[in-house]
Amino acid sequence: MMGYGGGSGEHYTATLSGAQEVPAKPGNGSGTADVTVDPATMKATYTVSFSGLSGPATSGHIHGPAPEGKNAGVVVPFASVAASPVTGEATLTAAQYAELKAGNMYVNIHTAANPAGEIRGQLKPR
Repeated sequence: MMGYGGGSGEHYTATLSGAQEVPAKPGNGSGTADVTVDPATMKATYTVSFSGLSGPATSGHIHGPAPEGKNAGVVVPFASVAASPVTGEATLTAAQYAELKAGNMYVNIHTAANPAGEIRGQLKPR
């Protein structure tokens, strides 16, 4: 895995909340996402942390392309969201990488009570 503390690659972050869901969801859920992409290989490494959900997380993904306030399909499914933090990696296509750089990707964590998503955050460069 690539390092996050000054390691090589481009870094993107998101702060997840129910208010960013479309439509917005009430609740105490919150989270953070950190994604590092190696521009040479388009390999993305991610760490997503969350807490305060209405129940256990049932799934999680990086979605896109969509700006804030719009929904989109799954780009990167997380293998497991049984425990926070979730870590993993995926290789993006050139089009997906371009959308990430343009701010059109978001992280979504789903629960049984909110199957369309309980908390969400738009990935932005950091």
